[in-house]
Amino acid sequence: MALRPRLPFVVGLRLFPRPGGADELELARRLVEVSAASRAACLLRAVHGLSEAAVHDLLASAGVADPAAAISAADSLAAGHAGPIAALLVSQEFDACALQAGPTDLLRRSRRVRLGLGVAAIGLTAATAMVMTATDDTVPGSSAPAPAADTAFRPADLVRIRAQAWDNTSRVDFTAWPPRGSRSHDDALLRRALATWAHPPAGTRIRLAPATTAAAPTTAPQLLYAGDVADRAVVLLYDGTRLARYSESRSPAHSAELSVARTDDADLTTAAAVSLNSGKNTARYLLAPWISEAGIRDLLRPDVLARPLRTAKDGVTQPVPVVSAGHGCASRPVLQLRSSARIVEKHSFLLADWGGLSPAHLTYIPLPGKDGPPGRPREATGSAALLAWAHTACALGSLGDAGVRSVNAWDFAEQDLPDRGGTAVWTCARADTWSGPGDAAVTLRTGREPSARTVARARSTAACSRFGQNIAATTGWRSPTGHWYVLAAGSRAVTRLTVSGDVSATRQGRTLDLPASRRPRTHVRATLATGEQLNALESP
Repeated sequence: MALRPRLPFVVGLRLFPRPGGADELELARRLVEVSAASRAACLLRAVHGLSEAAVHDLLASAGVADPAAAISAADSLAAGHAGPIAALLVSQEFDACALQAGPTDLLRRSRRVRLGLGVAAIGLTAATAMVMTATDDTVPGSSAPAPAADTAFRPADLVRIRAQAWDNTSRVDFTAWPPRGSRSHDDALLRRALATWAHPPAGTRIRLAPATTAAAPTTAPQLLYAGDVADRAVVLLYDGTRLARYSESRSPAHSAELSVARTDDADLTTAAAVSLNSGKNTARYLLAPWISEAGIRDLLRPDVLARPLRTAKDGVTQPVPVVSAGHGCASRPVLQLRSSARIVEKHSFLLADWGGLSPAHLTYIPLPGKDGPPGRPREATGSAALLAWAHTACALGSLGDAGVRSVNAWDFAEQDLPDRGGTAVWTCARADTWSGPGDAAVTLRTGREPSARTVARARSTAACSRFGQNIAATTGWRSPTGHWYVLAAGSRAVTRLTVSGDVSATRQGRTLDLPASRRPRTHVRATLATGEQLNALESP
């Protein structure tokens, strides 16, 4: 009779996928609920970036009875998920080649090993405590936790998008950026960046945009860039809703800095450039792969064409001058970019550095027509837009210095001035932030003044947005003959203006001017076509 070996013994190996987090488990549950054709369509659309037509043809050639229904179910699956589904689908939990192997019969052995390790840990802890009590050699600053590489993601976990994904996707944003930079395969640098985002060590300078958390990503982030910029090494990561820029000195000390900013719902323009450094006078930008032409222009000189901006093969620009707060208004440099014709033909737009990781998108709404519908924001590259921004740019220093997503200049009223003062244009400039709230500033510009002057401001307001399309404002104005007037104006839906205070009067229409004493103090109330009352924005 054959003798059996003493238990436990290994009979075979058990293969099973690597476990994922809560997001992966939820996605796995949703995938089970749809058909195999829908799962295939989801993978082809989200991960491989194929168009709807291409996926339809592939499913039809594979014998799927209703490809359109499968694609519809795949799109609803992606839309119903809170985060970027592509990053989850490429994780190890859904990788059929990433398996764990283990014996099937080592339960008792594992219990014994754990028991032995527990006893050894207790002994080691006691011995360590005795040694520390005897020596008491504490290193200053050692209480700060070091980067925990075992809890951070590894460089191999990073999501890397193929180089031409932006040319074959309906989602043109940061999810279409490929990894670039000379150090995109430097595992040591990438490991330090990931570990710092997970557990910033003592001494790390952390910069957070408004309403942004520094919490580590819950899924493996996407690598956008890793390379040397001036005297620092820079790593740019994206987790689906936030950009994280890690930089360190190229000296052995590796003094580190981590900047994190919200970028949820970025698009072709707001995901077109990212600042790679935080210099006081200049900045280098990493341009999106779909940018075919780059230039720099001065907003204060609308009649001067943009000059070309040199860009390296990896998308990094030459140093671009930036203007810090409190440095006057001699110039206002902005980026003028053009998208590839493979995305949209003849599409140029302006980006201005507002102190954040991604520059703010500048737009413009012209004066309302006599009978036309309300205007919509358009690119600020036309002659009327450039003229408006030339007068308005210097008056926008009060709109905040970080977290700005876009700034729109809306010429909402035009007014003939008394005493042959010419024509005035009322403009509401609104800065929208990534977190939602926005600030507004109303300016008045005339042909006799080189720049507009701010006459009203509002913080955290819906004014001058698509949710606040009605506005009124007022100011005192001195004519060329030296006489003072109260000026007021409202947007297209205003039918009557009522002034109270140092001067009292009511006028039908969208504008008024009333003689007044020096620097009059007044309050204006506007009546809309619907009969609703609207208070004018307050002066600064």
